[in-house]
Amino acid sequence: MKLQLLTILGILASLVSFNPVRAENPAQVKQLLETGECYQCDLSGADLREAHLIGADLREANLEGANLLGANLEGADLTGANLEGANFTAAFLTNASFIKADLDGVNFTAATIIDADVSGASMIGIDLTNATVYNTGIAIGGGE
Repeated sequence: MKLQLLTILGILASLVSFNPVRAENPAQVKQLLETGECYQCDLSGADLREAHLIGADLREANLEGANLLGANLEGADLTGANLEGANFTAAFLTNASFIKADLDGVNFTAATIIDADVSGASMIGIDLTNATVYNTGIAIGGGE
């Protein structure tokens, strides 16, 4: 009995260690990068560093925990998107729409946020360290 249990545990351990879990859908990441459109896509945990997503349609997309370091999202529509815990360090977010988006825990360190619409967005615990924010309803402390 002990030998069977050890064998099963060994097999499970090898499966866990050799198959990293990735939440994002690779086909949808490719779609976004090629077309700039990804309505309701699952991009959670996606690596989108330095991506050029100017005018991208990301309405109701799941970008929870995504890495958008240095990405350009000028004019992007993130209405209703889940951005909880996403990394927007040094991202460019001019004229972006975050209407009713979940921005809880988002890292906006050194980001440029100008004329963005955050109407109805949840912004608990956002980080605006060294961010440039103009004509946008957010400030240090995450108030609207």
